[in-house]
Amino acid sequence: MTESTAPHDDDDVVARVLASADSRASGYSLFTSGTAQALQADSADGGYDGEQLERADRNALRRVPGLSTELEDVTEVEYRQLRLENVILIGVYTQGTIDDAENSMRELAALAETAGATVLDGLMQRRAKPDPSTYFGKGKVQELAAIVQAMGADTVIADTELAPSQRRALEDAVKVKVIDRTAVILDIFSQHAKSREGKAQVELAQLQYLMPRLRGWGDSMSRQAGGQVGGTGAGMGSRGPGETKIELDRRRIHTRMSKLRKQMVEMKPAREAKRANRKRNAVPSVAIVGYTNAGKSSLLNRITNAGVLVENSLFATLDATVRKSTTADGRLYTLTDTVGFVRNLPHQLVEAFRSTLEEVADSDVIVHVVDGSHPDPASQLATVRDVIGEVGAREIPEIVVFNKSDLVSEDDRLLLRGLEPRAIFVSARSGEGIDEVLAAIADLIPTPQVELDLLIPYERGDLISALHQHGRVLSTAYAETGTEVKAMVNPDIAPQFAEFRVVPAVTA
Repeated sequence: MTESTAPHDDDDVVARVLASADSRASGYSLFTSGTAQALQADSADGGYDGEQLERADRNALRRVPGLSTELEDVTEVEYRQLRLENVILIGVYTQGTIDDAENSMRELAALAETAGATVLDGLMQRRAKPDPSTYFGKGKVQELAAIVQAMGADTVIADTELAPSQRRALEDAVKVKVIDRTAVILDIFSQHAKSREGKAQVELAQLQYLMPRLRGWGDSMSRQAGGQVGGTGAGMGSRGPGETKIELDRRRIHTRMSKLRKQMVEMKPAREAKRANRKRNAVPSVAIVGYTNAGKSSLLNRITNAGVLVENSLFATLDATVRKSTTADGRLYTLTDTVGFVRNLPHQLVEAFRSTLEEVADSDVIVHVVDGSHPDPASQLATVRDVIGEVGAREIPEIVVFNKSDLVSEDDRLLLRGLEPRAIFVSARSGEGIDEVLAAIADLIPTPQVELDLLIPYERGDLISALHQHGRVLSTAYAETGTEVKAMVNPDIAPQFAEFRVVPAVTA
């Protein structure tokens, strides 16, 4: 993360330093140095990720310097929607250490940068619990308002999910837009969703988040009035002067949510058909899960050359990507790249993306990718395992992979080994540990259990191919009438070879 500050003269700099010292003494602290630790200073793309044509689209907009928050010229109107925001982050931590709180704030900074904002500063306050009305203490809110005005910030982002009343009170106090962590994550998802299903899932989550946060202004949002009111003579039970705008918005949101849910139900059969086809052909499934930006897509690209987008940002990949691979002995299986997780992942997203997460629940093996260079890998492990438990996949065999091992020192490796003694250290950039991961997958995916002695006619070469793909061929010999094959297959596909089975001769 590269942080920027508004230009100040020398006097402003001195005043800023003094104000920072006073703020620390009065109960909150600021962080203005370092990088967002959820991101790497040196991207580990590695060159295995295709042409990456999406990057140009994602990086097309940059903030125009010199445009203020207020409209000073009518020509600014058409640019206002394109301008990316300068933001200040705020957080209240009630337990844990200052390092834990700063890690959470730096992750929020990375989220804000991924959404397209420029982070100016971050403020943290230690409190027994957040203020129920304004989140920060009332005195600190006044100081926050002064900092926002001095730095020319457009937006304040809170490192938690704010109640609607807290957001409104904070906006009234600081005079700029206030959003929370959930809104930032939803915004990133809406920018990165590409498939029809992904867009529907994100829109549904956004509407669920928006419903309790509708806010209106003036008489257009006045309450309903019953009876014969407004001089209309509409009779008892009428809506008075008319359906108020906030009710109209709520009704439209409910209607849209209903339509999106129907669309997602209609998409489900196609998903299930693809999954059933893999099951019918006894193709084992391996799901790659992990924290966002841990390197799941990089690992998939390294193993299969899938050409999936790889970017040093959070939630770069949302739509599940399925690619096929084979074990060393020729058994076919699929690798599925899933959406990344993050701490305090909004519940709306877990529900909306449940269809995508079904790929995890239906898999035979889970490859759990952890960023080994992250300052708090233990929290990554716990967060991902919580979501795995929510989708009912806790009993599936798990391979823990510490990625980015080229950025990890030997001392840190010892600490990581203490977290997960059987974990595999991998670098998607250098290729370290890839063979070990593939061997672990081959050991854990279901192995064929039914032994068959077959005599397959030469014109049925498709059956020979199916045995190599979905079973394990032990021996092959060629006779006049066909190919004699001894193979191990799964019980699901054994019946299709029944007519070609050879019954061993019984010796006296």
